[in-house]
Amino acid sequence: MAVVKPFSAIRPQAVKAAEIAALPYDVVTKEEAREEIKKHPLSFLRVDRPETEFPDETDMYSPEVYKKAGDNLWELLDKGDLCQDMEECYYIYELDDGKHVQTGVAACVSVDDYLNHVIKCHENTRPEKELDRIRHIQGCQSQTGPIYLAHRPDPELRRLLDIRKRSYPSYNFLAEDGVRHKVWVIYQGNVIEKIQKLFGKMDSIYIADGHHRAAAAVKIAQKQREKNPMYTGKEPFNYFMSVLFPWDELRIIEYNRVVKDLAGKTREEFLSEVEKYFFVKENGDSPVKPEKKGTFGLYVGKSWYNLKIKEEYRSSDSVKSLDVSILQDYLLEPVLGIHNPKEDPRIQFEGGVQGLQELEQEADQTDGAAFTLYPTSMEELVKVADEGKLMPPKSTWFEPKLRSGLFIHRI
Repeated sequence: MAVVKPFSAIRPQAVKAAEIAALPYDVVTKEEAREEIKKHPLSFLRVDRPETEFPDETDMYSPEVYKKAGDNLWELLDKGDLCQDMEECYYIYELDDGKHVQTGVAACVSVDDYLNHVIKCHENTRPEKELDRIRHIQGCQSQTGPIYLAHRPDPELRRLLDIRKRSYPSYNFLAEDGVRHKVWVIYQGNVIEKIQKLFGKMDSIYIADGHHRAAAAVKIAQKQREKNPMYTGKEPFNYFMSVLFPWDELRIIEYNRVVKDLAGKTREEFLSEVEKYFFVKENGDSPVKPEKKGTFGLYVGKSWYNLKIKEEYRSSDSVKSLDVSILQDYLLEPVLGIHNPKEDPRIQFEGGVQGLQELEQEADQTDGAAFTLYPTSMEELVKVADEGKLMPPKSTWFEPKLRSGLFIHRI
């Protein structure tokens, strides 16, 4: 059963929360981070993207860059922009983009639950990205970005959180992207006990986003345990910071693809090969946004096409039936020669927050092709994770994004 415990967060002073809170490190480029820091000098991107304070030629993975992340974090703490709660608390975190509201609990979850598969993954990790997060945690001596977790909806937990949300929030600000962020602090012992018991009844929790951060936290914990064989299990390094949401409140949007070329084929040759696996219907200059599974939009040669996978290529397998798998297995690999989408420089992945016009422009720049997909569902994610399988890379894009800098877990 899941261990989800309160913790003493390092977090912003209320009047500084909007200025400090920042988008996650991996959804902004270095140039975007630099511009954000110019506008907001307290931005947590100074901690999450410390390479922005070095010359362009500096290796972003060098020791001095990770040291700078820690220096910037402790500078915020020393100056009083951040402070640490004296007691262990749960934190209710609500995100509202005007059309969609989701409410989670910021807390610490157990490394042992990850190792014992109570916390379930759906995505593979890359060693170099794990190492980056390990070095960042070591440089800060803290976990600075919460792992995005999903759990089975629990009516009693929802009722408890709704009651607490009737009070005045500790944070309430509208970010520049139009998402409102609210935080309530739960410090009452009886409420904490009830919440902890409700989480303790759950036999499975799912990583929605943050696989590399979770894996990094676990590896650091394992190293600490080797150094401290008399560890009790209560040390902070035995836990990693997360925000846990009921999965029926989460929103997954499409994760589209752009390929830079047609593998030496003319448009006619390319479309002819696509027709081996898909029904193809031209849609002219009208963009195609798929409305159901098994259908795709294709933009090539300044025209849009509707694609529908032929019945003989459908599968009942939880992974092979995913639209991201169908596109990879029956188009990207056999037609365009994309054998390893994780490492092939010809392909790039674009979250659905980017407009279709931008996809057109990217494809036109290199005479390539763009593909729009129907979003993966939470039901598909849970099924794959429960079966112990893994999805292809870039299968899910969750919106809205959690802000970094609102909670820090010192280890």
